Amino acid sequence: MPSILKSLKLLGDPNRLRLLLLLEREELSVAELQEILGLGQSTISTHLSQLKQAELVEDRRTGKSSLYRMTPPPIPSGPAGMAANEAYRRLVEVLRAAAQEITEVSEDQAALNLVLRRRQDRMRSYFNELAGRFGKEYVPGRSWKAMAEMMLKLMPPLVVADLGAGEATISQLLAQRAKQVIAVDSSERMVEFGQDLARRHGLGNLEYRRGDLEALPIDGESVDLAILSQSLHHAQHPKAALLEAWRILKPGGRVAVLDLRRHNFQEARELYADLWLGFSEVEMESLLKTAGFEEVDLAVVHRETEAPFFETMLAIAGKRKRES
Repeated sequence: MPSILKSLKLLGDPNRLRLLLLLEREELSVAELQEILGLGQSTISTHLSQLKQAELVEDRRTGKSSLYRMTPPPIPSGPAGMAANEAYRRLVEVLRAAAQEITEVSEDQAALNLVLRRRQDRMRSYFNELAGRFGKEYVPGRSWKAMAEMMLKLMPPLVVADLGAGEATISQLLAQRAKQVIAVDSSERMVEFGQDLARRHGLGNLEYRRGDLEALPIDGESVDLAILSQSLHHAQHPKAALLEAWRILKPGGRVAVLDLRRHNFQEARELYADLWLGFSEVEMESLLKTAGFEEVDLAVVHRETEAPFFETMLAIAGKRKRES
């Protein structure tokens, strides 16, 4: 836990305070912070270095740059952990109270919203251009063996949500036996393409909806099975996406996640609009359990034989039934 006195001293600078308020809300690059704050690169880098040294900020490499965020609160564990967590909470209270005295804060938050919308637009543009060509071009992790492994674990007829559905390849397969399939994608072109396919194939129980993984256009507790097939690594916040999956599931429902195992093929960020380079087994299990899922069953179900040798994981977990 960072020193309270050192932290308060650092927060005495209005620009560091503005910066920390942004990083409490979102993970951002230096270039994005420049755009929001209107400060020079060297100034922002200096502030970040000071905040990082004080353990108020942490970073992670992503491609050629780094993303920064406010260091998350310590996990309470025993008296020492609980005290550290309480100290963190009080520090955040001071941070937010001080923010009320800085007029630029509201403008910073508006600029942050614009930056986040641009991120989403870049990804949507990528998938708009790809609509109609998914089956003809290589996509990492897309393998029929992996899909078959998932299908074998399902017990239709169910109400199924295919989240980040793309052209709804899986949705069309499930719709042949499922009670209802709701396919969700953020790309309007993908939604139009999928709706047309459903009409042409006579799949009246397949409904395509436009929406974001982190704000699904699906009622709570209305779905038996939620599927995320090679879509979680496109989510800005994987934890939020899994929380949404948990929200829409009925008690006793299940989630199935097919995604890439963590890799180092940095070019995937540009080639496939990937935000995350896959997930390790530990990360995937932690994400699912943090979202509230139980009985996580996880395995690597496919290994590609050509470079960059992507591996696909299948994770299945459940939402606890209500006690009668």
